[in-house]
Amino acid sequence: MVYLGSFLIVYGVFVLWAAYAKPAWVWNTGKVQGFVRLLKETGTVILFVVFGLAALIGGAAILLNL
Repeated sequence: MVYLGSFLIVYGVFVLWAAYAKPAWVWNTGKVQGFVRLLKETGTVILFVVFGLAALIGGAAILLNL
């Protein structure tokens, strides 16, 4: 469970970074461009932030309940 919690925290930080920094190698992938077409850029950033925060909170909850 320690590995899962740690992975979720690292993943959450990466997703939040990708939402704010918008690196081209992430934003130009097919899946992200699909979200941009569907939700527009602002909606995609909001979706990234929600998933990033959920991963951070989930990882912290797993690590704190050990």
